[in-house]
Amino acid sequence: MADALVQGACDPEAGDIDVVVRRTPDASARDVRSCNALALVTPTHFGYMSGLTKDFFERVFLACLDNTVGLPWALVVKGTTDASGAVQSVERIVTGLKWRAIAPPLVVQGDVDQRALDAAHELGQTLTASLDAGLF
Repeated sequence: MADALVQGACDPEAGDIDVVVRRTPDASARDVRSCNALALVTPTHFGYMSGLTKDFFERVFLACLDNTVGLPWALVVKGTTDASGAVQSVERIVTGLKWRAIAPPLVVQGDVDQRALDAAHELGQTLTASLDAGLF
């Protein structure tokens, strides 16, 4: 899912935006403060975002709290069955950060099929095209 989103974001037809990819354990508050938009991809674990995603938010929250207001963001959640708890928990945190969603979260339940990959690709394109057009 993450690869499809990145491929969409890097699609030249979507715009000319530099895309930087960080694995969750490697992403820092400095990375977040220096970006123009952010896409998060997380699996669900026990009805919640992954532990690494939670760790990311714990590491960056205070440093980003007043420094990233309005940051455009997108979310992809992959769950086996119900992913609503993961979506809600991420949305609660980004609401506190005052980030702006560029689209509704992409939730994939069950197997990742071509339709899910295409949706992730399109979300990446939307993020890049929105930035390139100056919408955010």
